[in-house]
Amino acid sequence: MSADYTVQGDLAVITMNNPPINGLGLSTRLAIVAGLEKALADDQVKAIVLTGAGKAFSGGADIKEFGSPKAIQEPNLLSVIVALENASKPVIAAVHTVAMGGGLELALGCHYRIAAPGCDVALPEVKLGLIPGAGGTQRLPRVLGVEAALNMIVSGEAIKSEMLAMLPGQKLFDQMASSPQSLAQEAADFAHEVLQNHVPGMALPRVRDLPCKHPNAQAFFKFSTNMVNGMTKGKYPAPLKCIEAVQNATTMKFDEGMRAEREIFTNLMWTPECRALRHLFVAQRAASKIEDVPSTTPVREIKSVAVIGAGTMGGGISMNFLNAGIPVKMLEMKQDALDRGLAIIEKNYQAQVKKGKLKEDKLKQRMGLLSTTLSYDEIRDADLVIEAVFEEMGVKETVFKKLDSVMKPGAILASNTSTLDVNAIAGFTQRPQDVVGLHFFSPANVMKLLEVVRGAKTGKDVMATVMGVAKKIKKTAVVSGVCDGFIGNRMIEQYSRQAGFLIEEGCTPQQVDKAVEKFGFAMGPFRMGDLAGNDIGWAIRKRRYQEKPDMKYSKTADLLCEQGRFGQKVGKGWYDYVAGKRDAIPNKDVEDMIAQHRTAMGITPRKISDEEIVQRLVFSLVNEAAYILEEGIAARASDIDMVYITGYGFPIYRGGPMNYADQLGLFNVVQAMKRFALNPHDDAQFWQPAPLLARLAADGKTFN
Repeated sequence: MSADYTVQGDLAVITMNNPPINGLGLSTRLAIVAGLEKALADDQVKAIVLTGAGKAFSGGADIKEFGSPKAIQEPNLLSVIVALENASKPVIAAVHTVAMGGGLELALGCHYRIAAPGCDVALPEVKLGLIPGAGGTQRLPRVLGVEAALNMIVSGEAIKSEMLAMLPGQKLFDQMASSPQSLAQEAADFAHEVLQNHVPGMALPRVRDLPCKHPNAQAFFKFSTNMVNGMTKGKYPAPLKCIEAVQNATTMKFDEGMRAEREIFTNLMWTPECRALRHLFVAQRAASKIEDVPSTTPVREIKSVAVIGAGTMGGGISMNFLNAGIPVKMLEMKQDALDRGLAIIEKNYQAQVKKGKLKEDKLKQRMGLLSTTLSYDEIRDADLVIEAVFEEMGVKETVFKKLDSVMKPGAILASNTSTLDVNAIAGFTQRPQDVVGLHFFSPANVMKLLEVVRGAKTGKDVMATVMGVAKKIKKTAVVSGVCDGFIGNRMIEQYSRQAGFLIEEGCTPQQVDKAVEKFGFAMGPFRMGDLAGNDIGWAIRKRRYQEKPDMKYSKTADLLCEQGRFGQKVGKGWYDYVAGKRDAIPNKDVEDMIAQHRTAMGITPRKISDEEIVQRLVFSLVNEAAYILEEGIAARASDIDMVYITGYGFPIYRGGPMNYADQLGLFNVVQAMKRFALNPHDDAQFWQPAPLLARLAADGKTFN
């Protein structure tokens, strides 16, 4: 059973017990109904308290049952709520810590609600491409008011119980407990107050019977629709459907509104956007799990961090730890470099203060955790040290040999390398078990992705520790094996190669960027190159020309770099930039350079469709990812999707490149690749499907 049943005098207490969030899976639903029936049949029991064990009232649907028959098997959540609502004895929900989704809908089905302060209350279904499906759109407006309820439902964001209790006229909570610790006793006391005014057989209050009106409904819902349209740009259907469902609550009888809610919910379940968002919800949780590193693996204590390098990356990395309250000591070789690094960090924090995102006292607190040094001896006691120095193996060797000689035993030695061999770096030390790659993405204080690169000898306790640290600094950590470029950069190299071929064949940089941005990417490959620095890609290509002389590359990016057009940092790249702005302004000289290069190569430019642009770029990611999976560099296809969603601006509503390929059909992907292989100006060898992709397509299977 996933709920405990006890009798305390004249009260029955049903305690959901399905850790960690008391998900409303089939066993929990059965146990609630069984407890309810037991309490109703017991003459000694006069009232019923429903609550949750541990650190949640209920977080809603059980993730383990997503998409399975159990999710809708009777009693489904709607049936449980109806049973609570129709109970002949008062049912009081004692809400604490977390009441989200179906958990909140469950509480709304009870006759009364008492809440502990500090409880996160939300209907977050919109974040999965859905609307609440168990009465949330019909009941919440009746207890909070239409405007407050719609804001909660459309945003999906959690609000603290004490804030909701302050809303004028709210009927969500009948009472607030004085503290989480006293909730159980205060719920019992409240139940006895209810019983003093309750005569057996008397009608009990039901949320469904409350009125639901708005004084200026037509104007309010029109305004809300315009606002949502402006924010989602038609990419996400669920927010507009939330408005429709709440509007139904104001115009329809309750049962009619419930039927409409269920129909909308069911239809949304099958949209590609919903399937993508649900895929990512599961993928994010899966990414934190390492098959041979169980949750019981001992971890090392991380109380202090050292960062080698005070440049853009070092400063951004430091801010992550300062934000989490972890002291950081930043090391540089020269004082002026430290001073510049400190100034940039303070400037970043001041910008947050100016925007109202950070209070002045928090800025001082975070800067107070930061210290600097010019000596390795002063970082020897750090629990974790992260190097963020120049991306060149000789420089890394010098740093890691020095760290090996000075750092205390048990310190974790991490490299922020984006492409280099972590096993080779570990080999510069006498403690390879302590070495790990922590590849932060720029800007490191903003980007969510953290590639955790596991070396051949990296200790399991080190992996468990850094995955925990990633969570603490609010990063999405994805584990990668060791290879050139790891997961993300190895794939993006093929994407960039295709972008180069496309402009050789007839596209302009802005045509390629616009096509990809219309598909949903945050920015196209040429704007991305300008932002990252075209010289970085140039350095990698020079290495590739020596390592892989047979690999085909477009030389246009090299010609661009020879002109010193390194991107935004110098005000010119594929585009021109005005100081202080990020607007990409097309440059006629760049277009002429591309045209001259085509002529020199004997290429007659052709008209290329947006569809071909998108397919060649996205499928290049997919094919390289198939090799990465087969080689064991990534543990699962969904990990690759998380890398591209959180680190490379892939459109969230498409669920990542692997999910997109799955939805499109791998057979169709392979057929397109065969067409691309016939293009004389492309790389025919690359477009041979990776063995894994070919097998899955032939068998009618998917990556995920």
